[in-house]
Amino acid sequence: MRIVALKPRDPPARARGWRWLPVAALLLATVACSPAYLTQAAFGQLEVLQARRPLEEVLADPETPPELRQRLVAADAALVFARTDLGLPRTGSYRHYADLGRPYVVWNVFAAPEFSLEPAAWCFPVAGCVPYRGYFAETGAREEAARLAARGSDVFVGGVPAYATLGWFDDPLLNTLLIDDDYEVAATLFHELAHRQYYLPGDAAYNEGFATFVEQEGLRRYLVARGDTASLCAFAERTRRREAVLALLDALRRRLEAIYAGGGDDDARRADKRRAIEEARASYLRLRATWAGPPWFDGWFGLRAPAPGEAPVLVDATLPNNASLGALASYEDRVPAFAAMLAEAGGDLRVFYARVADLGRAPDGRREAALEAYAGAAAGLSGGLPGGTCRNP
Repeated sequence: MRIVALKPRDPPARARGWRWLPVAALLLATVACSPAYLTQAAFGQLEVLQARRPLEEVLADPETPPELRQRLVAADAALVFARTDLGLPRTGSYRHYADLGRPYVVWNVFAAPEFSLEPAAWCFPVAGCVPYRGYFAETGAREEAARLAARGSDVFVGGVPAYATLGWFDDPLLNTLLIDDDYEVAATLFHELAHRQYYLPGDAAYNEGFATFVEQEGLRRYLVARGDTASLCAFAERTRRREAVLALLDALRRRLEAIYAGGGDDDARRADKRRAIEEARASYLRLRATWAGPPWFDGWFGLRAPAPGEAPVLVDATLPNNASLGALASYEDRVPAFAAMLAEAGGDLRVFYARVADLGRAPDGRREAALEAYAGAAAGLSGGLPGGTCRNP
């Protein structure tokens, strides 16, 4: 699952036949288990499956907008590359298109205690324990976030353009994904297919770190193979900026850890926490001022990206917070370790995938120690991104 519209069509006709039996079974199981949450998840997944149309039908439809047709063709090219050059699995997914008529397919709710960076976890069949809870309606996610905030937790709600059902269903290409640039679509597809390549139930940091690294490495190789210098340079610039912003947030995490461990009454820690967040936001704004244009990372700091020539607007003074920092950590912290693993494999992705699976079978403590060692070895690695040929915006 990767955290960040085309005009909606008329609702599709209700599908028939054996392909809906797994969904029916899931509905019955979830109603018996937890009607409040799991039922919305089952009906949300059913909505996605019912909205699917075969790609051939969409491409042949004269009513299909040219922009959508182009994006579907570009996505298919990325999928071919994923199979032939990245060694990612050939699946029945992404042979359909679904327009959900909304900007995200799900909204994930993250939470953490007020004075801890340890994220809350929710446990599910198949996926194991993960640091988020997904809702197919934004209102449901916001209501859950408000409930958790009322209990004193830090909360963060992130929209998700695509997710993988880990082989339970054939996932479609979604309008929520295709509103991105072609290279961002390719990156998301590589990310989700990485989950199909390997998934360790209950270890979100391992799964998301692996998928995020495959996304980044896969996109680099894809753009190089296509000779797409402009997109490669844009990706390189975004990567450089992202690393700089992540360094700011890592410094904030260390400062917050010290505040939480330092004792004192809650009001004093609360004031120190608020000051640390405000100063991190100010550091980001100073960094941002050195950039002539997008990409921005405003949302990570509770800011709304402005119109050209305007200053960003603060819309959520609580961000970043423990929950959003935990969400980013799940996706980013293990990426350097996986980069070192690939380097050790001589750049051979198939060898790398085998080693990822082998390490996933190790006991938790041994796996964590190995990842820390790999992360230490990653410091001198180069990502192979272009340098002098790109002009920094």
